[in-house]
Amino acid sequence: MFEDRKDAGRRLGRALENFRDSDALVLAIPRGGVEVGYEVARHLNTDFSLLICRKLPFPDNPESGFGAIAEDGSIFLNEYAARGVAPATIRAIIRQQQEEIRRRIRTLRNNEPLPDIRGRTVILVDDGIAMGSTMMAAIRFCRNNGAGRVIVAAPVGGERVTAEIGRLVDGMVVLEVPPIFYAVAQVYRNWYDVSDGEVQGIMARWQQTS
Repeated sequence: MFEDRKDAGRRLGRALENFRDSDALVLAIPRGGVEVGYEVARHLNTDFSLLICRKLPFPDNPESGFGAIAEDGSIFLNEYAARGVAPATIRAIIRQQQEEIRRRIRTLRNNEPLPDIRGRTVILVDDGIAMGSTMMAAIRFCRNNGAGRVIVAAPVGGERVTAEIGRLVDGMVVLEVPPIFYAVAQVYRNWYDVSDGEVQGIMARWQQTS
């Protein structure tokens, strides 16, 4: 069990010790991944920013999704899950999530561009990997934009999705892979939804200390 996202990030940072003081770039996926990524980047003394990705939710079940999209338009679709969604509905949902991505870039990243990732080692961080769609979209973003190496790091992940993602990247660190996995929250004693304001506060602390 992790006490909270800060505790998880510190443990994850220690597990990524090989990247300390390197040219690696830690990219956290908001909102849940931001405090984890902040602690990782602080421990490793690397660059840090936010990569905005959004789940593509089912219209009648927004807690679940059939894919995800990254801020450059890189899309991951679970073709089996997407079969039950009309193409016009998929296009409408993509447009909705692109608008939310633009809002988050304005709100969470102050409209600042991402650092250039070409040729760099990128460490993608989230607070956990459940379905894996947003992480898949993030990986596609990195590949499409010329990252040298892509490392995925998370405190917890499901066994199947961890194995699937591991085959797509250059390295993967997942601290806990529970045999019975039903939700990311199950490994956190203190679990709560992260607000825009909390993300803004974390990024303000980063700016003050970096």
